[in-house]
Amino acid sequence: MPFDIPSIDNILNLEQLDDNVFRGTSVYSGLQRTYGGQVAAQALSAATKTVEDGKLVHSLHSYFIRPGQADRDIVFVVNRVRDGRSFATRIVDAVQGGKTIFSLEASFHITDDEGIEHSDAMRTVPEPDDVVPLEETDGPLKFFSMWAKDWDVRVVPDDQFEHNPYTPSQQVVWFRSKRELPDDQTFHICTLAYMSDLTLLHSALVPHRDHKVQMASLDHAMWFMRPFRADEWMLYDQVSPSAHGARALTQGRIFDRQGNLVAMTVQEGLTRTLKEGGKAFS
Repeated sequence: MPFDIPSIDNILNLEQLDDNVFRGTSVYSGLQRTYGGQVAAQALSAATKTVEDGKLVHSLHSYFIRPGQADRDIVFVVNRVRDGRSFATRIVDAVQGGKTIFSLEASFHITDDEGIEHSDAMRTVPEPDDVVPLEETDGPLKFFSMWAKDWDVRVVPDDQFEHNPYTPSQQVVWFRSKRELPDDQTFHICTLAYMSDLTLLHSALVPHRDHKVQMASLDHAMWFMRPFRADEWMLYDQVSPSAHGARALTQGRIFDRQGNLVAMTVQEGLTRTLKEGGKAFS
């Protein structure tokens, strides 16, 4: 059954405690720790609240330092590193119990700049209406069906898309918010940050379906290229170019339904061989 978790509106609705200090509610996700996408989205939301109008976040780089506790609020402390004419930089520390559990650096860019244009093309895949919703499947990502109340996630079967022969591990996922979201691009960007951590690390397990591993996100980076809506279908094209030494590197390209490349992700995660009696999510 899906968890009765707060909506993304409530997750991103931070309480301002001071000019650069905000508090967010943790969300129970069924994991032993706070869901990484929640902390990243809230940290990014805190950063955006300190940046002047006319600039949007174009990239973020972050580290998961300690496992968060899902039954405790998180305080987000923003450092206004720089405010330039074209760019602004923020660093955000997420704190629980006096200890930093997550750190994010985000860069913001003016929205009316001009330059060269090109983009990767989206691979040919079945339309989302032709793919079974995650909660109706029994595959390795069945765990994430607990988000099914608010999120429509559909994993394209391996035999229904053309594979890159030079990439050992790849996975393609359609997803969107089931709720209609506000007409605010910053809100959609923070929502995508929330969702981007959901299935990415599992793309490293495609060739290792029977190998039990302990998993946790170690870092997470994102780049936002073009406007999009998180309540419309997006294709998450995921690959894992390498896994070694109990860590796997994963990359994702996110396209809107029209084939526009709107965002990219890179994440390294723990993929340690699970000892007998251990739990898959640390």
